[in-house]
Order: sequence, then C-alpha cells, then structure tokens
Amino acid sequence: MNDNDRYVIRAGETAEGPFDTVVTAARAGWEFCSLRIAALAEGETVEVDTGVTELLVLPLSGAATVIVDGVSYELAGRESVFSDITDYLFIPRGKSFRLTATRSGRFALPAAVASKDLPVRHCPRTDVKTGIRGSGIMTRQVNNYALGNAVETSRLLVCEVLTPGGNWSSYPPHKHDEHSEVERELEEIYYFEVREGGPGGSTEGFGLQRVYSSAKSIDVCAEVRSGDTVLVPWGYHGPSVAAPGHDLYYLNVMGGPAEDATWLMTDDPCHTWQRETWHEGDIDPRVPFTALNEEN
Repeated sequence: MNDNDRYVIRAGETAEGPFDTVVTAARAGWEFCSLRIAALAEGETVEVDTGVTELLVLPLSGAATVIVDGVSYELAGRESVFSDITDYLFIPRGKSFRLTATRSGRFALPAAVASKDLPVRHCPRTDVKTGIRGSGIMTRQVNNYALGNAVETSRLLVCEVLTPGGNWSSYPPHKHDEHSEVERELEEIYYFEVREGGPGGSTEGFGLQRVYSSAKSIDVCAEVRSGDTVLVPWGYHGPSVAAPGHDLYYLNVMGGPAEDATWLMTDDPCHTWQRETWHEGDIDPRVPFTALNEEN
C-alpha cells in the first residue's frame, strides 16, 4: 500500500465555484501552504480575501485586472504556461481584492501564512528569475516568482518548472523537512499541467511523481495529469518524470515556520551523485521553452 490516496488530489476533486483547484492548509493537513486556481471567462470576476496569508496572483493563462486598496493593476499574463513567463501581483495578508479576467484564462493564487505586513507589489515579467537546471535527460527550465529574486515575502516561496517530454526533473530527489544550516522546513504543493502531444497534438499526456522517506513514513508513486496536485509534507520528493512526447509543467508552492523566505534542501545521499554529473552533459536543445531573463 502507498499513500497516493492521501497526498494526491485529482483534477476537479476540490473544485469550488470558479475555482477548479482549492487546496487549503486544513485539507493538506498542515499549517502554512495553500493554493487556489480560478478558471475565469473574459469579464468574469472573483472576490478574494487573503486573511492570514500572503499570496501571488499568477496567470497560468489569460490576462486580468486586479483591484486592491482601490488601486487597479493590469496583468498582461500569457497564452499558456508553455508559451511564456508572466507578470504577477504580490498581495499581503489582511487584504480584499477583485480579480477580473480581461482575457479568458486560469489564475493561480499560491499562498502561505504570513508573519509580517508587506506592501502590494506589481511584479513585471523582468522580476522573474529564470534559468536552466541539469543537463541531458535531467534538463529543465526553472522560473522563480518568489524565490531568490527581488520579491519580498515573509514565508511564501513560489516557482514553476518546465520539463521536456521524456526528461526527469526534481531530480536528484531532495527534501526540506528540517531546520538547519543546510536545510529549511518547508511544506510543498506540486500542481501539474501536461502539454498534449501525438498526432494532431490532441493526445492527453501524463507524468510521474515520487515522494518517499527512508523510514517509509510517506510513500507516493503516482501518475499525474493536467490539474492534479501532489502534497509534500515531508520526505524526499522526485523525480517528476515527463512521459515521452508530453512536456510537463508544475507549479511549486512552499512555506514553513522560518521567516527568512529561504529555500535550502538536501539530496537523497543515494542519488546526489547525479547532480555532480550535470556539468558533463549537454543541455537539452528543447530548453528553454520561453525567453529567459538574462539579467537574472
């Protein structure tokens, strides 16, 4: 028996109104991280209270206007997660805002319980820290929206990863469930989308996700498809494998008790040697998927 039923949330399973994904901290069984994704037609609006959390308004597709504290912010957004990175909005705790789609799309609201009050910030596309990680069949593109860049948060960390079909990412497996000089205790949400492929580009694809610990206190090995979510309360996670012919996207939402908004992890010692081979291989020519911010 594994823990798939406990830690894998299938697409639509938690849908509420305009939100097709709703993962609260209570649903996850932890304290800090949450995620909502609103699917809005052009002109459709949703009202949101941040409560005790800080969050990003992050277009996965489409464009939007966000009104907070009487100020209107225009998000240019993007066509899809595979076509570009995007501008976005940071909204602190204790705020109410209105999100209106100016172009039909899906809008992620990754959040974490906040420890301090910060200003609202519209983050242009150039604020995204982009890069290529790994080599060979471990090549993937990483886009940091609230992780190691200029966006200040108290606890929230957010990035997205694009992996070409047939490649492995989130590899070597790593963990961040202890607080030390080399690690931070961070809950994590993986939200997946899979690019269609095959003849005519209409075949539904899938990926694979692993979460485990040496003591077998968590054991997940799951097929994932577009709209699925995997919870990582502790333990090693990875690989995230893209089936051949189907590029894989995942959004990572992290947060924990530390207030330094820092991502530190340690590899599974059985597999860390894989990281040391990256410099020996060639970068997969299918990466980057989108234009990188070279200055970052």
